[in-house]
Amino acid sequence: MSLQLRIWILIILMFAILYGVITGIGTYLGAGNLTTYLIMAIGITFFQYLLGPSLVTAMMKVKWVSQSDEPELHKMIEELSQKAGIPKPKVGISQMAIPNAFAFGRTIKDGRVCITRGMQGLLNQEELKAVLGHEISHLKHRDMVLITILSVIPLMLYWLAWRMMWGGMFRRRESGGSAALIGLVAFVLYFITNLLVLYGSRIREYYADQGSIQLGNPPHQLASALYKLVYSSARFKGNQKGEQELREVEGFRAFFLNDVARAHQEIKELKELDGNLSGTIEQHELLNLRGKQIRISQSEKMMELFTTHPNMLKRIKALSSLT
Repeated sequence: MSLQLRIWILIILMFAILYGVITGIGTYLGAGNLTTYLIMAIGITFFQYLLGPSLVTAMMKVKWVSQSDEPELHKMIEELSQKAGIPKPKVGISQMAIPNAFAFGRTIKDGRVCITRGMQGLLNQEELKAVLGHEISHLKHRDMVLITILSVIPLMLYWLAWRMMWGGMFRRRESGGSAALIGLVAFVLYFITNLLVLYGSRIREYYADQGSIQLGNPPHQLASALYKLVYSSARFKGNQKGEQELREVEGFRAFFLNDVARAHQEIKELKELDGNLSGTIEQHELLNLRGKQIRISQSEKMMELFTTHPNMLKRIKALSSLT
């Protein structure tokens, strides 16, 4: 099944759940005003939509750079944007030492692409271009808006569960426990829809990887860049200063190219890909992976369900199929 089709199925499923909840509550008299939850959820989402870019800029310590400041970076982003058919995004350097890249913005016209200070000098030109292609693809696919909209649904269900299970407690004798039952169902659906939002986040990473390749970047260059980022993130996470910086951006990890918090585990899985210990994943090494069956432990499969990024070995395996 194509990644784009999976995203559409996910959107339909999420809103089907929301419709079912609204219909069910509508048949329950005295359950509270569901319209209030909807207005609150939309209000918070709209507030996040308006202030999100400013908040990300501040928390990620982004410094916007001109073409004269970073001519090569601007040139790469301009070329990729033209290929993607979108306006050139604003270009920034995050002053964080975490080696990574990210993209955000309210709309395609408001797009912003940043690399961190820690990533400067880490990748060669082709690897950096592949990473920037990934971020440009996020903007082209409107991923930030998509995830923001989907996140409204678990938020609504959480409020509803809290209201029914606690607010309805004092009416339980009158309602025969209906409020508590509805609250329990809403809480289960809150948990399920949260997992679906995380699944959507993982799909968008695969889709952006695919988008980078469609912009002309060789798969092995993106695979090599991901490998270097995981290795550097694992080293970065091992020191006190690194741990502190990670805590500061805990709520923004989903913006990164890889999940820095899982780097130690991922580097164990990836070490066998670099057969000649060159520190990169070369084209023949990625081609070799295409014909191999990868093995991921059950614990790692379970862990992936609760993460915003795909398992890195699976992700690089997916890139091998694009060669």
